[in-house]
Amino acid sequence: MSQTRFTKDHEWIKIDGNIGTVGITQFAQGQLGDIVFVEVPAAGKTIKAGGEAAVVESVKAASEVYSPVSGTVKEGNAALPDAPETVNSDPEGKGWFFKIELSDLKELDGLMDQAAYEKFCAELA
Repeated sequence: MSQTRFTKDHEWIKIDGNIGTVGITQFAQGQLGDIVFVEVPAAGKTIKAGGEAAVVESVKAASEVYSPVSGTVKEGNAALPDAPETVNSDPEGKGWFFKIELSDLKELDGLMDQAAYEKFCAELA
């Protein structure tokens, strides 16, 4: 059974076993505006929770995408560099950035569930 968790930096991670798929939320892409460039991490890269994992640039700003968890990158989304606008059209689907093998499932306990994330976003408005 997969579960989705969120960070205060507006990344989401969808967990399936010990593999997580990571991207930015609808809220984040809305703040960024039209995305024009994406750099995803290479397979095999080790990342700590909160560490820089990817780069996203929009017409407004460049931003880092941080990993919600520690682990080893299994795959970067190879389609994104050629079609960065996918992050705008489907940020929580086809616009995922990378898949990571989690090194510590307990790190998920520090992330927000959907309801907590929605409340967090509402407080930002």
